[in-house]
Parts: sequence; structure tokens; C-alpha cells
Amino acid sequence: MNKVKAIVVMAIGVVVALLLSSCAAGAMFGEEINRAFKGVPATMTTYSQTGQKIDQVKGSSFRVTRDTKFDTTTSNSDGTSSSKNDSQVLMISIGDSHISHVGSSMILAQDGLTEITADTAATVELQNDQPGMPILNDIIEKHRNLWQGKAKTLMIRSQNGTPIAVYAGNQVEAFANDVPKSTAFRIDGKYLLVYRSDYTVYDNSLLEKK
Repeated sequence: MNKVKAIVVMAIGVVVALLLSSCAAGAMFGEEINRAFKGVPATMTTYSQTGQKIDQVKGSSFRVTRDTKFDTTTSNSDGTSSSKNDSQVLMISIGDSHISHVGSSMILAQDGLTEITADTAATVELQNDQPGMPILNDIIEKHRNLWQGKAKTLMIRSQNGTPIAVYAGNQVEAFANDVPKSTAFRIDGKYLLVYRSDYTVYDNSLLEKK
């Protein structure tokens, strides 16, 4: 009986998740098109391996993409060639100018996003003894991310683990993009790009139980 109940719960969860999917993903896609034509007002900050600020640039029309001219091409045995989307160089458009960047940690935060804290050492210790069904929990999480996000806190660290920034929001979603070694976040409708950084994303409900 317990197995039947578990299967029913899983089936319901899958159906609900599918019904909820694509809203946030669609919004993110629309915003990406808007960034291509108008850019986004933001602040770009780069950090050394030890978490020290290297530079900071503010602008009203940012867009970050992979610089495709550094992609490699491989010759195949049949005489054809194939390209690999492996460029590690960023092409950063700002106004009518450009910045190229590769290597060090970088955060691009849209205007309106507020850091909770930065440049401070911090550790997190959590314990959660609540029982759950991991497979169902994972399905719901994956599809919720596409729908409307969830209250989460993002702790970002430099490449050696030094804390450099913390952001939080009531609706946080994460998305893949074509920028190498990066993750794009949507925090309460604002854009955040995290490049070559360590990070951990916590459900706020976990932090509240701390």
C-alpha cells in the first residue's frame, strides 16, 4: 500500500511540475532578447583568487556573451570540420564599447539587486531532520525553477573559497547560458551572472531553521 501511495504521489508531482513549467524560462528568454538589443543597467565586478576586488565597471547597457572567435574547429576524418563552443573569453558589451575578460571571478549584477553582505568571512552550519522523498523533491525543484523560482540565498565565493558576495530573493531561478563556466540567475526579476566562482544556493527555509 505504501508503494502504491508513493507512486501516486510521484505521478501527481510530475503532472503538477509539468503544468507549472516554462513560465520563468520564457521570461528569461524574453529578457535575453531584450539584453541583446538594449543591454541591462548593471555593475560588473571582478575578483582575484583571494576575493579582492580587481576592478568594477558600472554601465546602463551591458551584455555578456562568449567570444566565439576563440572557439576551436576540429577536422573530421571525412574531410568536414566541426566547431566546438569552448571559448573561455567573454565579450562584454557596454554602451558603444567592449571589454574582454577571461580567468578571474566576475559578477554582473543588474541595478536593483542588493548584496546582503560582501567581503566577509562566513560559514554556514545547517541541520534538517525533516523526512522527504528525494526523487519527488528533485522533480518539483527542477520544474519550479522554470515556473517562478523559490525563496533562496546565493552565497558566492572566489576560486579559493573566499566569500565575496551574498544575494537573496523571494523568487530565485538559475539558468544555463552560453557564457563558459558561468550561471545566470534571476532574482526577483533582476539578472545576475556569476562567472568562474564557487557558489552555494540555499533554500531560505533551511537558513530560517538554523
